Amino acid sequence: MQTGQAAPANNRVLEIAGLEKSFGPNRVLKGVDLSVSAGEVLVLMGANGAGKSTLVKIIAGVQPPGDGRLTLDGAPFEPDRPIDALNAGLSVVHQQINDSVAPDLSVTQNLLLDRLCSGKAGSFYSPRRARREAAEIQAILGLSLPLDRAVRDIPLADRQLVAICRALAENPKVLVLDEPTSSLSQREAERLFGIVETLRSRGVAILYITHRMSDIRRLADRIVTLRDGRITGEFRPPLDYEAAVTAMLGETVRPAAMERGEAHATVFSVENYQLKSWSRPFSMALQAGEVTAITGLVGTGKSEFAEAIFGVRRPAAGEMRLNGQPYAPKTSGAAIEAGVFMAAKDRGTNSLIPAFDIARNLSLPFLTRRSRAGFIDSGAERHRAKRTIADLSIVCQSETDHMATLSGGNQQKVVVGRWLSEPSTLLILDEPFQGVDIRARHDIGRRLRETAADRATLILVTEIDEAVEVADRILVMSDHTIVGDHRTGPELDLSLLLAQVAGDQTAENMPKVQESAVG
Repeated sequence: MQTGQAAPANNRVLEIAGLEKSFGPNRVLKGVDLSVSAGEVLVLMGANGAGKSTLVKIIAGVQPPGDGRLTLDGAPFEPDRPIDALNAGLSVVHQQINDSVAPDLSVTQNLLLDRLCSGKAGSFYSPRRARREAAEIQAILGLSLPLDRAVRDIPLADRQLVAICRALAENPKVLVLDEPTSSLSQREAERLFGIVETLRSRGVAILYITHRMSDIRRLADRIVTLRDGRITGEFRPPLDYEAAVTAMLGETVRPAAMERGEAHATVFSVENYQLKSWSRPFSMALQAGEVTAITGLVGTGKSEFAEAIFGVRRPAAGEMRLNGQPYAPKTSGAAIEAGVFMAAKDRGTNSLIPAFDIARNLSLPFLTRRSRAGFIDSGAERHRAKRTIADLSIVCQSETDHMATLSGGNQQKVVVGRWLSEPSTLLILDEPFQGVDIRARHDIGRRLRETAADRATLILVTEIDEAVEVADRILVMSDHTIVGDHRTGPELDLSLLLAQVAGDQTAENMPKVQESAVG
């Protein structure tokens, strides 16, 4: 453990001492001591299930602590409700974005929600004044979101930006950001980094929870690691990132050497395909036994392409073929019947039912296959769930645990495991590593490779290192069309790939650089 001089007591804005929390027999937090000082970005790293989200919910007033002491600006801090934490000067952006926004309300109403609930907006609601104030709030991040549109109707990345703007609107003393860049493009993330650095210079204490090493290298003043409900490491400059990862996981974890898949028959193809009427048409094919990644910035068309394949939306033009036959599903149910499975990006809205247990969430798309005479075969359902839990190392008590009790990373494993539990012809995973730690990413990648032989696999990722780690082939999407096609391995031209992702129109003329991983 690296240690240094403790921050002066009068500089510590938020202090946590001996924090305990249990859910039934499950002891989640085990005497956590933590402090964040004014003008500091403290990065909290923890594996999925380490207790990070529980810690955040306690200091945000969402859940009561079991034991321990919290102080804010030297005074006892015991929020019973989120509004209590906010009024005391602590703002939170939760990892589950729908915990930080009200999807049925407009962007304007979400940006002003805390003011409206606290009474700061006055006794009368003026739509004109609300729009003006909302415009001023979103200007903090230089945004121009559609203020009258319901939040449920805007992309996930925009919802995340709404949550961040809402948190910044109250000029907090302490700002807690839980995986804030998980759905943001590089440009949006850079904008957020600039805001964080400005807030730090103004003396705001920032607790920043992330697995992304790029975020940590950019922002961290200090790193604290949490494992199994306990603080296991504190790291001060010069920051030892590798040691921090080891302290987080309890062991040194490196990517397993994955044998690259051997492509054979073409499973899926598109010809003269246009996602938008104005976008350039493209053609591509996916082979059985091969894992293909599509990468590109947020908003370049990756998710729209996946949704078109899965029957959720219609392309502007072009033809799809599955196993050589015309393929044009009108619904997602028709796609599933044809053997095309897709795990959507936004698991909170599109993939999981929190009130159901793990076994039922895993079975949802396949209930008719797992029923007899109209009754679900619960024994077979539990048996398959146990197998999936073992295959993906899902951290839980049993297959009967409700989804709401799992960490975000383990919920993501359930989403992926659902679509791996039945054989498919084409498997599409949209941001399958979103919100998962390094070990979980390796678990998911390993399982994808182990099961890839008899299907085509398409993953959509924004982070290039994720594509390099798991894929045999990487396609680059920009402006809703395919602009690059690369094989992974020693021959990968990383400079060309990065230029294509950035939308450099002269990328094909760039010199070749031999690299096989992204640091």
